[in-house]
Order: sequence, then C-alpha cells, then structure tokens
Amino acid sequence: MPKEIKLTNGRLGSQSAEAYWEDGFIFPIPVFSAAEAAGFRAELEDVEANWREADLPLPLNMYKRINAHVVMPLATRIALDPRVLDVVEGVLGPDLLLWSAELFIKEPRTTQVVGMHQDLTYWGMGETSDQLTAWIALSPATVESGCMDFVKASHKNPILPHNDTFSDNNLLSRGQEVAVDVAEEDKTHIELQPGEMSLHHGLTIHGSGPNVSDDRRIGLAIRYLNPNAQQKVADRDYAILARGEDRVGNFIHIPEPKDLFAPDALDLHARIRADQAKAMAQGASEKLQLYDQAPSNPG
Repeated sequence: MPKEIKLTNGRLGSQSAEAYWEDGFIFPIPVFSAAEAAGFRAELEDVEANWREADLPLPLNMYKRINAHVVMPLATRIALDPRVLDVVEGVLGPDLLLWSAELFIKEPRTTQVVGMHQDLTYWGMGETSDQLTAWIALSPATVESGCMDFVKASHKNPILPHNDTFSDNNLLSRGQEVAVDVAEEDKTHIELQPGEMSLHHGLTIHGSGPNVSDDRRIGLAIRYLNPNAQQKVADRDYAILARGEDRVGNFIHIPEPKDLFAPDALDLHARIRADQAKAMAQGASEKLQLYDQAPSNPG
C-alpha cells in the first residue's frame, strides 16, 4: 500500500496536484476517519434493509447506481463535505458542480467486474479536463475485493474506441470496454481503506476485477465539474452547485435532497435520467437497462 497523500490544511499540495495531471490519478487521500466511513456504510445498509423494491418506482439498485445524489441525502452529504471539496478544489479550482454520485457495490465472492474504460466516452462532454471523479471507499478496496486499476498517463490519449459487451457480469451500463489490450504490468492497483479517496481524470483508462473476498466492496464514485464543462449531446444536463459560483450556466441547478426518496426528488431523478440517456445511449445497439427501464407500479 502506498503512503497516504499528505494534505496541508486539508488541501492538496502542489506536488500532488502535479502528479494528478501527470499520471491521470492520485491516491490514497485521507478524507474521513474509519469510524465515519463505518457510519456511512451502516446508514447505506440500513436503507438497503428498509426500502422494499415495491416502495419505489424503480428497483432500489437504479437509485444507488444512477444519480444517487438526487434522491439519497447520504450520497449528497458525502459529496458536499468540505473536506472532500477542499481536495477537489486543488484540481478543478474554486467553482465546483456536483454532476453525479454512484454507488459501486460488489458483493462478496462474486464475479462482477468493471471493464477497462474511459469515463468521458459516454458523458457527452467531449474530452474536457473540467471534470474528475472522486472515489471514496466505504469498505476495504483491495486487489482481493476488486479495487480499481488505473493505467498511468493514459489520460493523455484522446477518447479511444470502445466495445459494448452488454455483459451482465460488467457493472457498467453498456458493459463497455476500451478496444485496446491493457497489459497487467501497466495497471496500478488503487487500494483504499475505508474513508480514503482517489481522484482520476475522465480519460484515464481504468476498471476493476471481481470481489473474491468475504466482505462487500462499497465505493461512492462522485463526478465533479468545473462550470466550464459543457453537455454537447443531450439537450439538457443538471448539477448541484457544490462550491463557489457558476458564471457560465451550462447546467440546470438542482436542489440537494432533504429526505430519502421524496416524491419531488423521485420525479426529478426520472427527468434527469431521461435527459441524460441521450448522451449515455449514443451509438448503443441495445437499450441500456440503467437508463431505459420503464418504471414499475409501486405496490
């Protein structure tokens, strides 16, 4: 395990910021204590235990995996925590938008993976550097549990061709995989302990293997934008103003959720999901389950 990145008054030093732009990622960054991370996990698992599928228009997993920050106050609270934003500001600057938050969960002793890919391929924003992903571990992310693997300096490539596998074993919406061979020796294992965070650029090639451990691997992937980012494919896109000002206006500002799965938040989630589907599904040969599944009738 590499040594934790040292923060100065909770912020990245110049060397760490330079390493991000050189390598396309940095880790591990301490943001929450182990006790806080355990509390977040307990809160999440309480939601999982107490919300039945029939209580929601869509399966619970849809809300965990797509724009959780719209309907789950836990996700938004973590994403807007000043300790996280202080670190992100060191890369993107003082004006920050929260574009999405997604819970990536691999159950113990399962075979699901995330294919090697570049995030920006399907976001509809082109090859902009006005974005990054913060990935926060809520349980140990190790090689055994299926931590992420990054390819150093791969963000210096353009968006590369990707293949859609639509594999049920791939956690991504299209089962997408970059159409180049990635050698094992070119991968950096991004091992994180609960409460630690990594940052990566949207062009950095990354993926993860199966969880062969006896514990769940739980991570919250948070996508932040500088307001200069622009949606180029979908007609509209949405974000929460996380810090500073938005002097550009490329995104519709949405409120933070106050209650878990509130009716107005569920309606907003459905609207955002429908609008973003145009970008996410561009060029796909099949419907995307995470974006095209019709709501069921609550029982």
